[in-house]
Amino acid sequence: MARQPEDKTAAKSKSDDSSLIRELALLLDETNLTEIEIERAGLRVRVARNTTMAVSMPPSYPAGAAPATVAAVPVAVAEVAKHPGVVPSPMVGTVYWASEPGAKPFIEVGTKVSIGQTLVIIEAMKTMNQIPSPRAGTVTQILVEDGQPVEFGEPLVIIE
Repeated sequence: MARQPEDKTAAKSKSDDSSLIRELALLLDETNLTEIEIERAGLRVRVARNTTMAVSMPPSYPAGAAPATVAAVPVAVAEVAKHPGVVPSPMVGTVYWASEPGAKPFIEVGTKVSIGQTLVIIEAMKTMNQIPSPRAGTVTQILVEDGQPVEFGEPLVIIE
Protein backbone atom coordinates (compact mmCIF):
# COMPACT_ATOMS: atom_id res chain seq x y z
CA MET A 1 0.00 0.00 0.00
CA ALA A 2 1.45 3.36 -1.01
CA ARG A 3 1.47 6.26 1.42
CA GLN A 4 -0.69 9.23 0.67
CA PRO A 5 0.81 12.77 0.53
CA GLU A 6 -1.35 13.70 3.54
CA ASP A 7 0.65 11.24 5.66
CA LYS A 8 3.89 13.13 4.90
CA THR A 9 2.21 16.41 5.79
CA ALA A 10 0.85 14.94 9.03
CA ALA A 11 4.27 13.50 9.93
CA LYS A 12 5.95 16.86 9.28
CA SER A 13 3.28 18.63 11.34
CA LYS A 14 3.82 16.25 14.28
CA SER A 15 7.57 16.84 14.04
CA ASP A 16 7.03 20.61 14.04
CA ASP A 17 4.68 20.29 17.03
CA SER A 18 7.26 18.25 18.96
CA SER A 19 9.93 20.82 18.15
CA LEU A 20 7.67 23.64 19.36
CA ILE A 21 6.93 21.83 22.62
CA ARG A 22 10.67 21.24 23.21
CA GLU A 23 11.39 24.93 22.58
CA LEU A 24 8.66 25.97 25.03
CA ALA A 25 9.95 23.54 27.67
CA LEU A 26 13.44 25.03 27.30
CA LEU A 27 11.98 28.52 27.63
CA LEU A 28 10.27 27.46 30.88
CA ASP A 29 13.62 26.30 32.25
CA GLU A 30 15.46 29.44 31.16
CA THR A 31 12.89 31.86 32.61
CA ASN A 32 11.83 29.89 35.70
CA LEU A 33 8.19 30.19 34.63
CA THR A 34 5.79 27.46 35.68
CA GLU A 35 3.53 27.62 32.64
CA ILE A 36 3.48 28.97 29.09
CA GLU A 37 0.75 28.88 26.45
CA ILE A 38 0.78 29.99 22.82
CA GLU A 39 -1.63 29.83 19.91
CA ARG A 40 -0.36 29.67 16.36
CA ALA A 41 -2.36 29.00 13.17
CA GLY A 42 -5.25 27.50 15.11
CA LEU A 43 -2.96 25.28 17.20
CA ARG A 44 -2.96 26.00 20.94
CA VAL A 45 -0.04 24.58 22.97
CA ARG A 46 0.26 24.80 26.75
CA VAL A 47 3.37 23.57 28.55
CA ALA A 48 3.37 23.53 32.35
CA ARG A 49 5.99 22.53 34.87
CA ASN A 50 4.96 20.20 37.67
CA THR A 51 5.63 22.21 40.80
CA THR A 52 5.63 21.01 44.35
CA MET A 53 4.66 23.15 47.26
CA ALA A 54 6.19 22.88 50.69
CA VAL A 55 3.60 22.37 53.38
CA SER A 56 4.34 23.48 56.88
CA MET A 57 2.58 21.61 59.64
CA PRO A 58 1.95 23.42 62.91
CA PRO A 59 3.94 21.99 65.81
CA SER A 60 2.12 19.75 68.25
CA TYR A 61 1.89 21.04 71.80
CA PRO A 62 1.89 19.00 74.98
CA ALA A 63 -1.43 18.71 76.82
CA GLY A 64 -2.25 21.91 78.66
CA ALA A 65 0.20 24.03 76.65
CA ALA A 66 -1.20 26.55 74.21
CA PRO A 67 0.60 28.12 71.28
CA ALA A 68 1.54 31.79 71.53
CA THR A 69 -0.96 34.02 69.80
CA VAL A 70 0.12 35.62 66.57
CA ALA A 71 0.07 39.40 66.75
CA ALA A 72 0.26 40.16 63.04
CA VAL A 73 -2.51 39.06 60.72
CA PRO A 74 -1.36 38.57 57.12
CA VAL A 75 -2.95 41.04 54.72
CA ALA A 76 -4.80 39.52 51.76
CA VAL A 77 -2.97 39.85 48.44
CA ALA A 78 -6.00 41.57 46.89
CA GLU A 79 -5.92 44.23 49.63
CA VAL A 80 -2.18 44.80 49.17
CA ALA A 81 -2.57 45.16 45.40
CA LYS A 82 -5.08 48.00 45.99
CA HIS A 83 -2.77 49.89 48.37
CA PRO A 84 -1.94 53.32 46.90
CA GLY A 85 1.78 52.92 47.63
CA VAL A 86 2.23 49.48 46.07
CA VAL A 87 4.91 49.03 43.42
CA PRO A 88 3.85 46.22 41.05
CA SER A 89 6.22 44.05 39.04
CA PRO A 90 6.50 45.39 35.49
CA MET A 91 7.46 41.95 34.16
CA VAL A 92 7.68 38.21 34.76
CA GLY A 93 10.98 37.00 36.19
CA THR A 94 12.97 36.31 39.33
CA VAL A 95 13.35 39.10 41.89
CA TYR A 96 16.63 39.82 43.67
CA TRP A 97 17.16 42.22 46.57
CA ALA A 98 20.82 42.95 45.80
CA SER A 99 23.11 43.32 42.79
CA GLU A 100 24.91 40.07 43.64
CA PRO A 101 24.69 37.28 46.24
CA GLY A 102 25.94 38.47 49.63
CA ALA A 103 25.78 42.16 48.70
CA LYS A 104 23.81 44.69 50.74
CA PRO A 105 20.13 44.81 49.65
CA PHE A 106 18.99 47.87 47.69
CA ILE A 107 16.23 48.53 50.25
CA GLU A 108 15.01 47.38 53.63
CA VAL A 109 11.84 48.17 55.56
CA GLY A 110 12.25 51.75 56.78
CA THR A 111 14.56 52.81 53.91
CA LYS A 112 13.79 56.27 52.53
CA VAL A 113 13.81 56.16 48.72
CA SER A 114 13.72 58.80 46.02
CA ILE A 115 12.14 58.67 42.57
CA GLY A 116 14.21 56.48 40.26
CA GLN A 117 16.17 54.76 43.04
CA THR A 118 16.60 51.02 42.42
CA LEU A 119 14.28 48.96 44.61
CA VAL A 120 15.03 45.43 43.36
CA ILE A 121 16.35 43.65 40.27
CA ILE A 122 14.18 41.32 38.21
CA GLU A 123 15.98 38.79 36.05
CA ALA A 124 14.01 38.04 32.89
CA MET A 125 15.44 35.96 30.05
CA LYS A 126 18.94 36.20 31.52
CA THR A 127 18.76 40.02 31.63
CA MET A 128 18.99 41.89 34.94
CA ASN A 129 16.40 44.70 35.02
CA GLN A 130 16.63 47.37 37.71
CA ILE A 131 13.18 48.29 39.03
CA PRO A 132 13.14 52.01 39.93
CA SER A 133 10.99 53.63 42.58
CA PRO A 134 8.05 55.43 40.97
CA ARG A 135 7.76 57.79 43.97
CA ALA A 136 9.68 59.16 46.91
CA GLY A 137 8.84 57.89 50.37
CA THR A 138 9.63 55.23 52.97
CA VAL A 139 9.55 51.50 52.27
CA THR A 140 6.96 50.09 54.70
CA GLN A 141 6.73 46.53 53.35
CA ILE A 142 8.75 44.23 51.11
CA LEU A 143 6.28 41.71 49.74
CA VAL A 144 8.62 39.31 47.90
CA GLU A 145 11.47 37.05 48.95
CA ASP A 146 14.94 37.22 47.45
CA GLY A 147 15.11 34.78 44.53
CA GLN A 148 11.31 34.47 44.27
CA PRO A 149 9.66 34.16 40.85
CA VAL A 150 7.18 36.98 40.23
CA GLU A 151 4.41 37.54 37.72
CA PHE A 152 3.48 40.73 35.86
CA GLY A 153 1.58 43.08 38.20
CA GLU A 154 2.49 41.17 41.37
CA PRO A 155 3.05 43.57 44.31
CA LEU A 156 6.77 43.96 45.13
CA VAL A 157 6.99 46.66 47.80
CA ILE A 158 4.88 49.34 49.46
CA ILE A 159 6.21 52.89 49.63
CA GLU A 160 4.39 55.45 51.76
